[in-house]
Amino acid sequence: MPPAAQRTRKVAVVGVSLSDCGRVDMATPYALHAQAARRALADSGLDRSVVDGFASAGLGTLAPVEVAEYLGLRPTWLDSTAVGGSTWEVMAAHAADAIAAGHARAVLLVYGSTARADIRAGRRTSNLSFGARGPLQFEVPYGHTLVAKYAMAARRHMHEYGTTLEQLADIAVQARINAGHNPDAMFREPITIDDVLSGPMIADPFTKLHCCIRSDGGCAVLLAAEEYVPDTAKPPVWVLGSGTAVSHTTMSEWEDFTVSPAAASGRAAFARAGVRPSDIDVAELYDAFTYMTLVTLEDLGFCAKGEGGAFAAKGRLTRDGELPTNTDGGGLSACHPGMRGLFLLVEAVRQLRGEAGERQVRKAGGRLPELAVASGTGGWFCSAGTVVLGRG
Repeated sequence: MPPAAQRTRKVAVVGVSLSDCGRVDMATPYALHAQAARRALADSGLDRSVVDGFASAGLGTLAPVEVAEYLGLRPTWLDSTAVGGSTWEVMAAHAADAIAAGHARAVLLVYGSTARADIRAGRRTSNLSFGARGPLQFEVPYGHTLVAKYAMAARRHMHEYGTTLEQLADIAVQARINAGHNPDAMFREPITIDDVLSGPMIADPFTKLHCCIRSDGGCAVLLAAEEYVPDTAKPPVWVLGSGTAVSHTTMSEWEDFTVSPAAASGRAAFARAGVRPSDIDVAELYDAFTYMTLVTLEDLGFCAKGEGGAFAAKGRLTRDGELPTNTDGGGLSACHPGMRGLFLLVEAVRQLRGEAGERQVRKAGGRLPELAVASGTGGWFCSAGTVVLGRG
C-alpha cells in the first residue's frame, strides 16, 4: 500500500446540505448546484471568502469552471475528477490531502442534476452512456447496458456462493424501511420481499425494486482546515482516512465479478484511519442496485466474501440494526439523481452530528455514533472511493 500524503493539518467536514430533491421539474442543474452550495456555506457558518478550492463533476456538459463562475467563486485549487458514482469520495480524498498539505484552506464539493426531469422532457443532457469509444467498442455491439453488467455480476455471485434472490430483495426492503424514517425520501411506503421478487423484470435477476430510483437533486459538502473549525456553526466531522481504486472498463478485463475495487479502497481507508470495519457505527454505501450493497459490505470487510447475503439479513442494515446502512433510504428509495456519491458523505456527516431526525442512529445509552464510512462506486464496479469519518 502506498503511503498516504503527508498531512500537516487536520481536515474536517464543516458544512453539508441537500438542494431540493426528488421531483424538481422547474430547476436547472446550475440552480441546484447554487442552492446546495448556499445551504452548505450557511450550515458551516463560514464566509464564502474562505473557500479557495472547488470540486465538481456531473452528467451532461457542466464543467467545473462554469459552475464555479455561476457560484461566484474564483478558486485557486480545482478538481474535476470524473469516475462515476465514486467521484465524490475520490474528490474528498483529494481535497483533504490538498488542505492538509496547505494547498487550500477550504474546498467546496458540489453536485446537481435534473436526471429525472430531463428524461421526462425528452432531453439527453443527463444520461448514463459511457460511449462506444476505445475498448468499449468491442462490447457495445452485444448490447451490454449498465444494468445488465451489474446483473451479470450478481448472477456470478449467486452461482459461486449460493446468494439468493430473497437475500438481494431483503436489501431493498431494508432500504425502504430506512426511507420510511426520512421525510425527504422519494419513496417511503413499506415493501416486502414478495413485492421485490414479483416486480417487472429489468435485467435478470433484477426486477424494478432491485434498481435505484431516478430523481432530481443536488448536494454540497465543505471541507476546511482545522484552524477554521472554531469559527464554524456546527461540530466538526473529521476526515480520518481515505482510499481510492479503479478496476476495469470492459467486462472482459474484470478478473472476478464478485470483487469490487472497494476491496482496495476500503483497505487503504481503514488502514490510514487506524480503525477496523468492526469499529464502524454507520455505513453509507452506493446502492444503484441491491447487489452493490451486498458486495461492498463484503469488500469493505464487514463480512467474508460470499457471506454478504446472510450478513445483510434480519434487519441488520436498518436504523436499529447492527450495522445501520444507507440510513436515508439510499439510491434504492431516497434519491438517485444520476450520481449519488456526494449524498453518502452528507448523510454520514448528519448521522455523526446527530442531525438525522427520525432516522438518527443511536448506540447503547442513546449515544451518537462515533465512526462512519462512506464508500462510492462508479461505472459498473469500475472505480471506488472510501472515506472514514469521525466525531470529536
